[in-house]
Amino acid sequence: CKMSDDNIYMLWGGNGWIGSLLIKQFQAQGKTLIVAKSRLENRQAMEEELELHKPTRVMCAAGLTGRPNVDWCETNQEATIRVNVCGTIALTDLCSTRDIHVTLFATGCIYEYDTEHTIGGKGFTEEETPNYIGSFYSKTKATVEDLLKSYNNICVLRLRMPISNQLLDRNFVTKIAKYHKVVDVPNSMTVLTDMLPLSAAMSKARLCGIYNFCNPGAISHNQVLQIYKEEVDPSFTWENFSLEEQAKILHSGRSNNYLDTSKLEAAAKDLGMRLPDIHTATREALAGAKQALVDAGNFPGGLPKKLGPGNK
Repeated sequence: CKMSDDNIYMLWGGNGWIGSLLIKQFQAQGKTLIVAKSRLENRQAMEEELELHKPTRVMCAAGLTGRPNVDWCETNQEATIRVNVCGTIALTDLCSTRDIHVTLFATGCIYEYDTEHTIGGKGFTEEETPNYIGSFYSKTKATVEDLLKSYNNICVLRLRMPISNQLLDRNFVTKIAKYHKVVDVPNSMTVLTDMLPLSAAMSKARLCGIYNFCNPGAISHNQVLQIYKEEVDPSFTWENFSLEEQAKILHSGRSNNYLDTSKLEAAAKDLGMRLPDIHTATREALAGAKQALVDAGNFPGGLPKKLGPGNK
């Protein structure tokens, strides 16, 4: 995966959560990150922007996840395909013809525990065929990932249940802290505070292929909330319910899995980048989240508020 060595970065998805964090990261490092104005649905507009700015590296954090959650995709399937499949391929294809390296922020929610990958057992590797189609969102993501294997200019980063050091609505911790009841299943998760700097290093090095882009190890919902209780809100309480009970209030399924991060760990080591385990990373992020609220004079007022009955 050899490209030119120019340092011109361009971002699709600058209005989203991950995109906005990337913008702040690049600004803090004094680096230029051109934010695209075109949308993935408009191939011609994307082509015009690529010709105008002539980037050597593209980072794509754009896509449809749905609001307030992935259930939206179940009833908006054409729009979901148009962006998550057609748009992502269009951008990758345009970049391929121009020798532009692409870093795609994708998802690892394309697997679920099975008889060969049990809770506490081995994780799914990058080479294994996705086995989860419980949501239309995950189905589109697995489809586009398979098609993107035909391109040699792209690095696909599989994120899961992203966490950051700010208690914003998209933060996985914020989401489950608002619920009265949560399931308790060990999962791979991605702490963006650590992982976004790693993504930029991977883009700079022009790594290609698929990576399980999660902090090493697995952590359960209860373990996350216990860390939240210890680091942020000692008065916090929650209850558990079963996957079957959860399914009754959702329009689509939810993926639960553990992803093997051996490939990512090797890459991080080669790049000299820090990659803490998920328990350490979660604790550090939540300690930072509390400090951010305190510094802003918004503690405890800025803590997540419980939703209404039935987690709605």
